[in-house]
Amino acid sequence: MHISYHGHSIVKIKTGEHTILIDPFINGNEMTDLNVADEKPDVILLTHAHNDHVGDTIELAKRNNCQVIAVFELANYLESVGVNAVGMGLGGANEFDFGVVKFTKAFHSSSFTTEEGEVIYGGMPAGILFKAEGKTIYHAGDTEVFGDMEILGDRHDIDVAFVPIGDFFTMGPEDAAYAVELLKPKVVVPIHYNTFPPIKQDPEHFKSLVKDTEVNILEPGGSIEL
Repeated sequence: MHISYHGHSIVKIKTGEHTILIDPFINGNEMTDLNVADEKPDVILLTHAHNDHVGDTIELAKRNNCQVIAVFELANYLESVGVNAVGMGLGGANEFDFGVVKFTKAFHSSSFTTEEGEVIYGGMPAGILFKAEGKTIYHAGDTEVFGDMEILGDRHDIDVAFVPIGDFFTMGPEDAAYAVELLKPKVVVPIHYNTFPPIKQDPEHFKSLVKDTEVNILEPGGSIEL
């Protein structure tokens, strides 16, 4: 399994047969190394409805005829604009042909603003547990730290966790380091920082706060092999 980070909250997972994109905010994202025209995902997973996470989902899904998995209300909106979307709920899991997807809690907000300025309610924000080829990936989405992360750490043998460290909109480095203690992943990758002025952070500071877990600071395009 090849796992790569592409700035902000974009994560790409390549299994033996499928390419999965999480939160593909590409256009308008100065931190990413991706180009929408080059991406050919088989499936897109979304943590929540904010535009800097839904990003280029609609264009990518229509052009590649790929499935989008999201929380129910967001999936309903995407279906209304012609996207092949599957809506799920927090705590729910399903085994797809590309792997198992389980949506978990996240404490944030979730709405999508259309080009016309209409604000669409996106349901609950979520984290994502993704399992394939005997490995478990956790993408926390946008969230603060919360005690139930310990449940995730106890019940799921997390190989790689992607956690936000930007502060302001999500947890900052100190809280993110505590989240790592609760989650107990083998490797943690910091995300959702330095994209906009309010979330400027030094990932090395986060790394210095984490104990007993490998911290892999990935530049956009950097990857991990499992």
